[in-house]
Amino acid sequence: MTPTTRRRASTAVLLCAALASGPAPALDLPLPSGAQRTAETVEPATSWRLPIGPWDGSRVPATRIDGTVTRRAWRIGGRDLTTLQILKPLRAALENAGWDVVFDCEARACGGFDFRFALDTLPAPEMYVDLTDFRWLSAEGPDGDAALGLLVSRDGATGYVQATLTGADDAAGLDVIAGGAPPDPATAMPGPPAPQAADAAPEDLVGRLTANGHAILSDVTFASGASSLGSGPVASLDALAEFLEGRPDTRLLLVGHTDATGSLDANRAVSRARAESAAAYLRDRHGLDPARIESAGAGYLAPVASNLDATGRTENRRIEAVLLPAG
Repeated sequence: MTPTTRRRASTAVLLCAALASGPAPALDLPLPSGAQRTAETVEPATSWRLPIGPWDGSRVPATRIDGTVTRRAWRIGGRDLTTLQILKPLRAALENAGWDVVFDCEARACGGFDFRFALDTLPAPEMYVDLTDFRWLSAEGPDGDAALGLLVSRDGATGYVQATLTGADDAAGLDVIAGGAPPDPATAMPGPPAPQAADAAPEDLVGRLTANGHAILSDVTFASGASSLGSGPVASLDALAEFLEGRPDTRLLLVGHTDATGSLDANRAVSRARAESAAAYLRDRHGLDPARIESAGAGYLAPVASNLDATGRTENRRIEAVLLPAG
């Protein structure tokens, strides 16, 4: 690592392999300064599939590796670095340490939507993946008994990195150690977006729903490809619950929509999952009768904005409520 790289990378991922034949030197993968760890999972005695090629139309070619699988994610705030600028020094450090890069690709060349959803990725908001701007790298250790997958993406000026490391339990005791202190929970992740006018007055949602028979839930938002609502309250869904509680004969359909990134079948699956997340919120959080709440996915078949720019794609990733006749 050059002096310039040392100055620019005050945070590092140390991948330490204590091999059966003796301790190995620590692998130092430099992350840009300001990187904050957002998540970690460790699964002993399991299997992981290391991608070795792009999506081929039916699957991602991969090599199965057995052992302890460690996943960690980091958020790099305010640096406005490209995915290549983040990944390039990580790759150089791997190669300098004797690791063999067996496969790497960039978004569309990887297979876009289908490749990303074949990966074992930590959920948002800990790890964010822009389906149009991500890079993947697969590497094998010098002795062939360890493997590493690196996923790099970004959201605006914020970068995200996930490292997935595995190795045979009887050949290597693998650990992942991040330099620096864990992030302050109050500052580690970006807060929720500021409410828009439509979100500030949920009664407007009910008014639009009763007047038009349908309404977009403007405070229910998703990252590209994501379907989780998170654990916090959602004002529009709370307003819908109150509306339904006051009208016991009313039935509701929640329709999920996506942007046009990826295949139609994959987008229909994601949009169904988004709608079901909203329906589950009404059932589980408010105790509403499941028979009164249906969910469906339209994929990218009903856009409300252009899918040719990021702003339009964000608008198209949405949930819409539709009134149904009484059952």
